[in-house]
Amino acid sequence: MGHAKKGPFSGQQKIKPTPEKPFDSFFIIKRLSADNESFNTVSPFLVQKAITATVGEVAAIKKLRSGDLLVEVSSRQQAQQILKIKVLGTIPISVTAHATLNHSKGVITCGELLNVSVEEITRELSSQGVTHVRRITIRRDGQLLDTKHHIITFHFPTLPEFIYAGYIKLPVRAYIPNPLRCFKCQRFGHSQGNCRGTLTCARCAEKDHDSKQCTAQEKCVNCKGDHTAYSRVCPRWQLEKQITVVKVKEQISYPEARRKVLNTTPTTGLSYAAAAAKTPSEPKNKPSQLPPVKSSDSDSDKSVLSVPDASNPKKKKSGSKNSFKLKLAKRGLSQKDMTSKFQKSATKNSVALGLATQGLVHKDLPSIFGGVPKSPDRIALHPSEGEDEEITMSCDVLPTRASVSNTSPYTTLP
Repeated sequence: MGHAKKGPFSGQQKIKPTPEKPFDSFFIIKRLSADNESFNTVSPFLVQKAITATVGEVAAIKKLRSGDLLVEVSSRQQAQQILKIKVLGTIPISVTAHATLNHSKGVITCGELLNVSVEEITRELSSQGVTHVRRITIRRDGQLLDTKHHIITFHFPTLPEFIYAGYIKLPVRAYIPNPLRCFKCQRFGHSQGNCRGTLTCARCAEKDHDSKQCTAQEKCVNCKGDHTAYSRVCPRWQLEKQITVVKVKEQISYPEARRKVLNTTPTTGLSYAAAAAKTPSEPKNKPSQLPPVKSSDSDSDKSVLSVPDASNPKKKKSGSKNSFKLKLAKRGLSQKDMTSKFQKSATKNSVALGLATQGLVHKDLPSIFGGVPKSPDRIALHPSEGEDEEITMSCDVLPTRASVSNTSPYTTLP
């Protein structure tokens, strides 16, 4: 029966993808007319019926800004049939494959291909749908040096996940080009062939001359900054780069990618790159603020530590009184029974503090009051003595001396 074939080193069966012969999926239909007419004046029902009757149900039909039709087919047979169409109903037309939508670009990295010529790489990878290979070079000390990175062009609208360079499996990353800038008007988003603007200098932003012989001061026509229109520090260039990243990664059109990026701009009138580079700065000598006291079922903590309200001091006093009454009610005492007792203690404390400010020490006070004054019925601050109470204090505020009012039987900390 013969010997069994040995498997790969990993122990798993190695299956290479079967190469599929590529075909074009996107086509441009142009109307042939001596007056340069387009499909803007043609009924869309007539167009759809004529295309369906010729090639069958296609994937999509879309009218471009130029008035031409973009048709996406779903099979190789439809791609062959649509190229044979010469008349759409009674309208003479021409059908060509789209220049860019039928291809995709990716980047591979392989050190073993550093000494292999680009022509050989293109020839060996042609069976996997590769139509063009370009090696990425860098400039060092005035010399161009080859790298191990290559830009691969595939004859597929969708980029494959990997390819095989001989026995090596190489992952394919999406190629993100630089933003498209017009060499005529220096604006982004279109090329020189489709430009409707006027000639503008890329160096000084003046009109009716180019930048080859210009020696004027640098000025950007897009952001009005002190740099050229092709500078990569330009906020507009960085914005366009972000739009290109979204366009390539999400496989959407340029207008859709632009709207999506502009919708994520945090500030109106501020570019995406400028908003990302802008960092918030806190003002100097910013006054410290006390954190808010968390509310709980019991309001006894508010009678001890209350945050002053500068806008409405009467509201603070009323709230403290209500907290004090609620504390007395929980202890089973009334306001009437505790008034006289608290007023006597408050008077003694006020006199003691007044003498202390006059230079008298604490040891001279027992001769006046007959003993060290004590705070009657001290309100508990320990968490175990309350009901799910939590006091939040700020370490940034300097400790201040407690003030006792002669007319108020409760204590507050400013």
